[in-house]
This record gives sequence, C-alpha cells and structure tokens, in this order.
Amino acid sequence: MGRDGCRVEVARRDLQKMNSDILQRLTETLEARKLAVPESSYVAKLFSKGEDAILKKIIEEAGEVLLAAKDGDKAHLVYEVADLWFHSLVLLAHKGLSVAEVLEELARREGVSGIEEKAKRK
Repeated sequence: MGRDGCRVEVARRDLQKMNSDILQRLTETLEARKLAVPESSYVAKLFSKGEDAILKKIIEEAGEVLLAAKDGDKAHLVYEVADLWFHSLVLLAHKGLSVAEVLEELARREGVSGIEEKAKRK
C-alpha cells in the first residue's frame, strides 16, 4: 500500500473511532437525561412527555428530511438527517434499546439481498 493508501486507511479508522465515540457519548447522555428533571434539558423534557411525544418528534423530523431532500441543499439535508437520527436515538433509549442493537441488525443484513430479506419476513 502506498503512502496515500496508508493515509486513507488511517483516516478511515480515525473516522470509525470518532463515530463510535460520538454514539457512545450520545447514549450515555441520553441515559443520564432519562433520570434528569424535565426542566434541566430538552431531552429530559421529551422523556417526561412520554412515547407519543417522542414519536411525534420523529415524524416531524422525518418530514423535514423529506423537505430538505427536495430542496437540493445537501448541508440542510445532513442537518435534518442528524436531527432524525438523534430523535431515533431518544426513542431507542426510551425503549431500553441501544445503538449496538441497531448496528448488530445492520451487520446481520450486510450482504443480504433486500429482496430476500423482505421475502423471509412474509
């Protein structure tokens, strides 16, 4: 592997580590917010309002993703997808599920045809 290939590999590993760290820190923060008083943070307030409020927020964010995708502004789309992912993490925490469980499911599906996967569910 040439020098450029080594740099790309190091950058890829650094990005994977950063992504893992971000997800871990978010998970820890969300768990802490579950026990916090609602007035202390947006997420604590959302948890206190319950599942319906969390689900409503996810629907709202999904709609904003669709609108951002249609307007053609890539930075706006990234921003809205981040909001959707964040609120999906809130829902996972509310349900006692972890990011690791979602990543395991994605890993299980990797390399599996979507057509085959869907047929197995019937």
